Amino acid sequence: MNSAEQQRLQEADNGVAWRRWGPYLSERQWGTVREDPGRGDNTWDEFPHDQASYRAYRWGEDGLAGISDDKQLLCLAVALWNERDPILKERLFGLTNSQGNHGEDVKECYYYLDATPTHSYLKMLYKYPQREFPYADLVATNGARGKTDPEYELIDTGIFDEGRYFDVFVEYAKVSPEDILMQVTVHNRGPDEARLHVLPTLWFRHTWSWAGGGEQPMLRAYTGGPGGSAIRAERSELGVRWFYAEQQVPVFVTGNETNNERVFRSPNDSPYVKDGIDRAVVHGETAAVNPDGTGTKAALDFVLTIPAGGSDRIRMRLTDMQSENPFDGFDELMGVRRGEADEFYDGIFAGDLSADERMVGRQAMAGMVWSKQYYGLDMERYLTEHGADPLMPQPWLRNHDWQHFIAEDIISMPDKWEYPWFAAWDLAFHTVAFSVIDMSFAKQQLALLLDHRYLHPNGMLPAYEWNFSDVNPPVHAWATWFVYQIDQARTGKGDRAFLEDSFQKLLRNFGWWLNRKDADDRNIFQGGFLGLDNIGVFDRSAPLPGGGRIDQADGTAWMALYSENMLQMAVELSRENPVYTEQALALLENWAWIAAATNHVGPDETGLWDQQDGFFYDVLRRPDGSSIPLKVRSIVGLMPLVAATVVSGTVRTDYPELVDKAVSFATRHPAVVAALPEQGRQAEQTSGPLLFAMFNEERLRRILSRMLDENEFLGPHGIRAISRYHADHPYVLNLEGQDYTVHYLPAESDTGMFGGNSNWRGPVWMPINVMLIRGLLNLYVYYGDRFTVECPTGSGQQKNLYQVAEELSERLIGTFRRDADGRRPVNGGQPILQNDPHWRDLVLFYEYYHGDNGAGIGASHQTGWSGTVGVLPLLFRGSMFRGGRGRIPAPRAGEAEAQMPMGVAR
Repeated sequence: MNSAEQQRLQEADNGVAWRRWGPYLSERQWGTVREDPGRGDNTWDEFPHDQASYRAYRWGEDGLAGISDDKQLLCLAVALWNERDPILKERLFGLTNSQGNHGEDVKECYYYLDATPTHSYLKMLYKYPQREFPYADLVATNGARGKTDPEYELIDTGIFDEGRYFDVFVEYAKVSPEDILMQVTVHNRGPDEARLHVLPTLWFRHTWSWAGGGEQPMLRAYTGGPGGSAIRAERSELGVRWFYAEQQVPVFVTGNETNNERVFRSPNDSPYVKDGIDRAVVHGETAAVNPDGTGTKAALDFVLTIPAGGSDRIRMRLTDMQSENPFDGFDELMGVRRGEADEFYDGIFAGDLSADERMVGRQAMAGMVWSKQYYGLDMERYLTEHGADPLMPQPWLRNHDWQHFIAEDIISMPDKWEYPWFAAWDLAFHTVAFSVIDMSFAKQQLALLLDHRYLHPNGMLPAYEWNFSDVNPPVHAWATWFVYQIDQARTGKGDRAFLEDSFQKLLRNFGWWLNRKDADDRNIFQGGFLGLDNIGVFDRSAPLPGGGRIDQADGTAWMALYSENMLQMAVELSRENPVYTEQALALLENWAWIAAATNHVGPDETGLWDQQDGFFYDVLRRPDGSSIPLKVRSIVGLMPLVAATVVSGTVRTDYPELVDKAVSFATRHPAVVAALPEQGRQAEQTSGPLLFAMFNEERLRRILSRMLDENEFLGPHGIRAISRYHADHPYVLNLEGQDYTVHYLPAESDTGMFGGNSNWRGPVWMPINVMLIRGLLNLYVYYGDRFTVECPTGSGQQKNLYQVAEELSERLIGTFRRDADGRRPVNGGQPILQNDPHWRDLVLFYEYYHGDNGAGIGASHQTGWSGTVGVLPLLFRGSMFRGGRGRIPAPRAGEAEAQMPMGVAR
């Protein structure tokens, strides 16, 4: 029987607007690319945090624990003031890329605790200090630290000592799609009574002047009546909304307008500007707000006096209906929605999971849902406003050749703070996690980047806002096929319309890769940094010292995987439409050329595979024709494991035309067949599954012996990005008289390469581990129980590849789960995080994790791709997918992963 939330999802898919209102409000819009009014040379300094209180945004809005409609026309969030801070706490604070010793970093403590996919129930916690927020200390101390020093975090300042902070819980519950309850509960964790201003704030995104001169909407305050205070909001696109408070409190109204006098030293267009409420509450400037109670930004001022260890709450309601008794049934409905959220996630996390694992998974999914954001950008308008001719834009202007790009969508973001913009390969991983709780949204997100408004006319996917033309790994087809099969496993029927639409558009992107990233037409690919920032000896997206190019082992593996995924789609589609058989053959040939090129060694005896080391390496091709293997043991050399796909042997009988043409190709190209990993032996077999891989069994064993060695890649919390071997044996390359060094760095980066924000030289990265697990499961389908390896290497313990994949999964899950001592490795060495009852069960999902101890590193709320940890226990110990634990049979052609959507049929 469907849960209430599942019924709402079905209603939403049939046109009921349950998803119209959601947590779409960013927690940081300042310092972003879209708000940069200049040439883009120093985006962060063009719109700093200091200006966010009094300068209107152009493309979006931000707030604390906020929601909005799906076009972000009307926004609702919470502002706070502890009567000590110099400004209202209206949005999150953090360091920009130039301020932090390791790049951008949010300096706040907040947690996403719960969320249903229709946003029928949302819960978030913000920890607000009772002492003055240490803005200056955070900037100065981090600025004085070097690359080898850790980040200086808010907890490190001592601001939470003695429990002198407020726990501010914000909850939303939908009565109906247009009727939303809001409750703020504040706990005083300190030893003394403390006062707190809680200001629920309602405002319109500014669209009425710079953005085409549209109509100006209106907010109007109502106080002094028999009930509580209220705000009436009217905008033609939304109609009328009422925001009710359960008691009479002051209502401050101003305009969401830039304070020109303060920013630009020019006259204000209105006396009531964006920082009017801040000036009235914090500085007592009553004239800064409109005495008529009208404007475009309004706040209710609740002043709470909370005893030591006590709590208080306030209740509000945002609705499309005027009501005489807006709080009748409030508590009952809030309780019902909480219970329905429990029911929904009890169904998701059913199976052999501990209570702690269920809690971690639920917080992971909550972070996924809370990280949906409205993203608006019209590139032609953006170029025009920056003084460029959209038909002949200046090349110095960022994204100048993406004039077609138009976005006004809800997108799953990597992070609500650091990344108020999408990233292509992040989004692909997000959809895998979302498919477990909201399949329709997962498909919609995959379709979005393939839409004509996003996909470049030349077939390129936009990478990320900083540079649409940069290159992320091509994982969109991998995610599309993965999501299709999860859907097929859950429902018993694949969404062929979704698959066919995606396939046709992905063909354009596949062609772009073939034509743009194979410099010599040798089926060896370059691609640049490919999302792995500083993993290489050089910045792989920058001109190389002395010239030349890099043949990339990972770039080539990504393209082999792309070919395999597209082949699987074509075979599946050809079941009902024989036209796709020809495309399947072409993709099969593409894969063969790539796999053969990977294993081919030219006259200089240098290829991607190093027979002596038993590993894949990038190769530096010099202008004089010489070649240098870049012998860094990194996940670059493990990516061929990801590009392993199995198709059932029944393809021989189900698709005779495809088989006949494949045999003809093999006959006409004996050199290609000779260079394939199995030297064409599979083509000669008359039964059994077929393996598409870039290695044979002997090479696979050699790669795995390194990957599963705890002194190399296998860490206690997953596969490290670079082998620990390089801790004592740094790789050094002397080129043009200069040494270039790579050594094992388990935590933060010590180089500014590619921005310096991320480190791929030792930490554990969740999405790469997930892809490796899937690759191992694919290989298990082919090799079965007969193939075992030592795991860990040297332990004497033999495991088949299913068991190896399960071992990796358990290590990843163990990063977040309490260990035997009650500690969560992800929380690192902070005693308050490990021991305090108000902190220890709050879980953050980081960008990456310490290679030796699992502590969270990098962006602290990058739930997007780390949220996939919520899926892992379901695959091995959950009950949401059909079938049980046991021997995995060979899959049918075109259904290779239909039963168990990590890559195999169970």
